[in-house]
Amino acid sequence: MSSQRLGLSTRLRYLAARAQRINVGSVIERAKEASTAHSKWTPAVVADMLWQAGFRNVGFQDYIDYDFAILTRDERATYMTHPVSNQLSQKYDDPAFRHIFHDKLEFDRVFADYLRREWLVVAPDNAEAVRELTERLGTIVTKEPIGQAGTGVHRYHAADVTDWAEFHAGLLSRGELLIEEVITQHADLAAVCPGTVNTTRVTAFFDGTKTHILAMAQKFGRGEVSDQMTFGGFYTMLDERGHSMGPGYDSHSHVHEFHPDSGARIADFQLPMIDDVIAFVDQVARVIPQVQYVGWDIVVTPDGPVLVEGNWGAGVYENKPSATGIRTGNKDRYRKAIGF
Repeated sequence: MSSQRLGLSTRLRYLAARAQRINVGSVIERAKEASTAHSKWTPAVVADMLWQAGFRNVGFQDYIDYDFAILTRDERATYMTHPVSNQLSQKYDDPAFRHIFHDKLEFDRVFADYLRREWLVVAPDNAEAVRELTERLGTIVTKEPIGQAGTGVHRYHAADVTDWAEFHAGLLSRGELLIEEVITQHADLAAVCPGTVNTTRVTAFFDGTKTHILAMAQKFGRGEVSDQMTFGGFYTMLDERGHSMGPGYDSHSHVHEFHPDSGARIADFQLPMIDDVIAFVDQVARVIPQVQYVGWDIVVTPDGPVLVEGNWGAGVYENKPSATGIRTGNKDRYRKAIGF
């Protein structure tokens, strides 16, 4: 693909919006965090964070998460950041099709062939269908149509329900309109955290002909309904063959050499069925070709990968140098695939 620079107007609009939202107190707190972690002078870190945000497209949380305080200019340049990712999303994800990824009900309808599990939309007249499905499955997951970072996701056990009419009415009143079968994950994932379905985030770009895998991150939960950080989850970056690149970490300065609950060593993790995963991502990326840049959440099951959701605002998962000892990121892979 020929080189294409991100539009200046897009960048200026993004910077203007960020300037309006800036929380100086939050910036200073983040700077103090970096200063303590890396023995740096706080005012110098504040100045560097502001410079990086204004002139290098580096988000404040990116600066903390990816240890920019200890990286050289050349090393920093290898990292993908959230502002750049946002600009790519705006450029390559057609607004006319983004709603499919926003609305979980619409997403399940469009990508039904790739979910490979039962699902049901809760409606005023299907209380009996809700009961039948829940009793048959034993445990279900419900989702609110619009949500992110694990919000609006709930888990229920049929054995705990005493009044099915009330249960159905409660789902409707709370807006939990999507019921899904709980995914049975591969034994290699369950060995790390059996109580949560652990998703793999595969960030990919479809150029109209080929699907490019830009980055892979394995998320692990803590036994909750979601593996997101809001539920105590964390992640580790995977290499091109699906092997962990080091310990797990989150955006709250927690580093996990071992899973806190199972004791599994995170750096030993190998994503099973990696070739199937790559082929699967290529398949789902072609369903809505107008949305080219997507963060796909999948789960590897004993029978192969299944789709959880797609995020048109792909976000960024990157290497953390202080945890892994690796001082480079994935930006070069993005550039080669997308041409910016």
